[in-house]
Amino acid sequence: MSDKKPLEGKLAVVTGASRGIGAATAKALAAQGAHVILTARDVRALEAVEDDIHAGGGASTIAPVDLTETDGVARLAAAIRGRWDTLDYLVISGAYFPNLTPVTQIDAKQFGQAMTINVMATQALLANFDALLKRSDDAVVIGLTSSVGAAPRAYWSGYGASKAAFDNILISYAHEVEKIGHIRVAIIDPGATRTAMREKAYPGEDPTTVKPPEVVADRIVALLNEDFATGHRERVNPA
Repeated sequence: MSDKKPLEGKLAVVTGASRGIGAATAKALAAQGAHVILTARDVRALEAVEDDIHAGGGASTIAPVDLTETDGVARLAAAIRGRWDTLDYLVISGAYFPNLTPVTQIDAKQFGQAMTINVMATQALLANFDALLKRSDDAVVIGLTSSVGAAPRAYWSGYGASKAAFDNILISYAHEVEKIGHIRVAIIDPGATRTAMREKAYPGEDPTTVKPPEVVADRIVALLNEDFATGHRERVNPA
């Protein structure tokens, strides 16, 4: 009987891997046999995630990157190309959440940060990893979005606008590469999940009343083994 893991031999890049859904997804991917490249700004937090992965018998590599830096993603991609020939999975989990305000009071600096990390960095990730993804026999790009990107809500316009653009870029890319490679794109709306971002948005909420990030991570990994059509979108409900 073979003890080979389902994702053995696969390479994954996970942004925002230092905490929350990104960290949980990185651990879940590694547990299934993938070699996971952990990216985020917080080196110590990344090291803690890597320690957990290695303790579970998984494999990972830390690649700190600041998505606000103009050439940050390009340098990350160059470093990965120097060691690997193919990228199988790109999970875009890293995001910036500006303060909730009326449209008329949006802080320009925070809004710029949201657009830089949530939109411009996403385009840079796709542009710089496109060639590596196209070398995979079955590459998957997964973007973590929010319901406010598709359904605008009072006071959420700064974040919602960035996620609407995020969704548009990912689905446009899905259509562009659909006929010229083996790349599928999926957008995952995690729904109410126990994360630092959720706590910032709902400071008075009891965190035990919403699902842990591991539920979303498990759904992401399960999706990788499913025959879904590119452009797939789903919301993760509580377990």
